[in-house]
Amino acid sequence: MNMLTDAAIENAMDKTPAHEAVKMQGSKVRVFYGEKQALFDVDLDIRENQVTALIGPSGCGKSTFLRCLNRMNDTIDICRVTGDITLDGEDIYDPRIDVVELRARVGMVFQKPNPFPKSIYENVAYGPRIHGLANAKSDMDAVVERSLQKAGLWSEVKDRLHEPGTGLSGGQQQRLCIARAIAVSPEVILMDEPCSALDPIATARVEELIDELRENYTIVIVTHSMQQAARVSQRTAMFHLGNLVEEGPTDKMFTNPEDKRTQDYITGRFG
Repeated sequence: MNMLTDAAIENAMDKTPAHEAVKMQGSKVRVFYGEKQALFDVDLDIRENQVTALIGPSGCGKSTFLRCLNRMNDTIDICRVTGDITLDGEDIYDPRIDVVELRARVGMVFQKPNPFPKSIYENVAYGPRIHGLANAKSDMDAVVERSLQKAGLWSEVKDRLHEPGTGLSGGQQQRLCIARAIAVSPEVILMDEPCSALDPIATARVEELIDELRENYTIVIVTHSMQQAARVSQRTAMFHLGNLVEEGPTDKMFTNPEDKRTQDYITGRFG
């Protein structure tokens, strides 16, 4: 891991939170895969309209915690989650919660771009159609255009909406997946290393997009790139061996962390 540049640290220090409202809250979150415990009593607040970066070495529990936030771990038979996670104060693990509706409110963008084997238009229209958000064609057309605009992709694809989404470049595919997530009007967007499969130019475009999106959405991103965490986030949480080591404003985490493990990880001396 490379040392952070002075410019990256200065950029992190420029991140001034607009406000401190809590959108999601995890309390004493534990995750078990069979007998193996993967997370240990994680307490973490996700602030509204901010980007929270989850950092730490491979296998430390970042993605496991991320998947708790929209109950994606429910799809793993041997996985068990305990503790409390709330969205706007509401327990998302309450048995009465509609998980499909939850995942519309808390969307997800995965590490590898995964457009459906459908047209660009149908990729974006899929969610609104199954949730009954746009019935008339004119309404759906408007949703598709608006979502692609927000994802910074409209000008590149507006003349080929009925071509396969899989025919786009990697960076365009990832922005299409972001448009697909936006189309159902989520409140929170989870991103699991969204740039790891992209080249530097595509990565820069997605990072710009993340900064634009936080005006309207709360974002949680898992990243192995310290430079990226410094560039895009307002808050950072450091995980190690299934524990939350510390969490706080990105500028403080990158310039004056409280825990030596965080300092060593950020500066590349971790091991």
